Amino acid sequence: MSRWHEKQLARLSSSVSSGTPAATVARSSMTAFAIFFVGSGLTYISQIVIARIVGATSYGYYTYVLAWMTLLAYVSAFGFDVALLRFVSVYRAQNNTGLLLGIVRYAERWVVLAGGLLVAGGIAIVLAWRQQIEPELELTFLVGLPLIPILALAWIRCAILRAHGRVILPLVASLIVRDGILIGLAIFVGVGLGRRLDAPLVMLALLIGASAGLWLASLSKRRLGLRHTVDSAPTYDAATWRRAALPLLVIGAVEVLMNRAGVLCLGWMGETKNAGIFSLMFNVAFLVAIPRTALNTLFAPTVSSLFASQDHKHLQELIGKTTVWSLGAATLIGIGLLVVANFLVAGFGSDFTAGLPALQILLVGQVVVAGAGSQLTIMTMTGHERGAAWLIVASATFNVVAMFVLARWFGMYGAALAAIFSMLVWNGLMALFIWRRLRLLPGLISIFARSDQPGVWWRRYAP
Repeated sequence: MSRWHEKQLARLSSSVSSGTPAATVARSSMTAFAIFFVGSGLTYISQIVIARIVGATSYGYYTYVLAWMTLLAYVSAFGFDVALLRFVSVYRAQNNTGLLLGIVRYAERWVVLAGGLLVAGGIAIVLAWRQQIEPELELTFLVGLPLIPILALAWIRCAILRAHGRVILPLVASLIVRDGILIGLAIFVGVGLGRRLDAPLVMLALLIGASAGLWLASLSKRRLGLRHTVDSAPTYDAATWRRAALPLLVIGAVEVLMNRAGVLCLGWMGETKNAGIFSLMFNVAFLVAIPRTALNTLFAPTVSSLFASQDHKHLQELIGKTTVWSLGAATLIGIGLLVVANFLVAGFGSDFTAGLPALQILLVGQVVVAGAGSQLTIMTMTGHERGAAWLIVASATFNVVAMFVLARWFGMYGAALAAIFSMLVWNGLMALFIWRRLRLLPGLISIFARSDQPGVWWRRYAP
């Protein structure tokens, strides 16, 4: 291992042994939150630019295709975007360079192979069904299909960087670079060249931005020095990796399905315009989840390290603190968005004002869900990915059924209610599992965990 790797491992070990893993997560998450805030701002601006330039119908085509590409990219990733966080952290702690090199090579090869097969199969399906879909939608699918391996490989390489303590670069590559290029190209074509921007052109701009993000992640990964040397040949434990990755694949793909179920459901029913509006409202409401997502950048490998060292006390403390921080920040963001919801929706154009009630429902639901904390991360980072897979499949089944029923009756509002109900069911099942199997108090309940620190309970959860 390089000197930089040894220094990072020593710092992580020191933080765990000194009883300050939560403080380490807090400091890194502050930086991650700032990056997520900037990235989400760029995403919001890109949504405004695209929605106003292309209109609700073309925006619906774009979001419908993007939902499918994202789902297939998670299938292509084979669950290694999460598995690498756990295995790389463990192999680094064990100073096992051979297995570390092996899992990186193994994951990347399978992701590229699976992505290529999905692209080829997708092209064949689109061309076979071209008589049944609109020409603009057909072209958007064909342009968007290369996103599958690009997104999957970018997630893999960002996971490798995160497992090595590199928090900033993965976020910059996956958020700021991608959406920054998307905004620049959309403005250049739509305003600078004066050309009508439609869904295929927007998808092409996203493809270019995602490719640039992959290039940056690849360059950063190369600088880690993960190369074959005389003293460190890659070794493979494929059976172990597959056993862990398969349920993580199910989790990743089904989680995307749950998040995109409203868009896919409305688009499948032929309501592509409402699908685009709902997607926009869901993306705005998802800003409430930024604090939890930012905390997860270092929360995941830290949970893995604490669990591996059987440090139950500090793991419980970490769960409690991160949940309180996540809920507090989510509440502030949610209240702020509710106050300015009318102004935000109006910024997208008159066609999108119909989604305001759905946005209000989603905002309230996201704040409530924030009180559950990062329960999925806890399960996957402690070796309970199979249990997590079963729970998310059950919740997704409920979600799809509820989505089709409520969306058919109440449109976007029904889709919003189904999304929130399914998230509450899912988090309730995970909380019960964590309490019964890991003997940890989950979510907001964890603030009542016993602590040796004196003082009122809320002082234990200050950063």
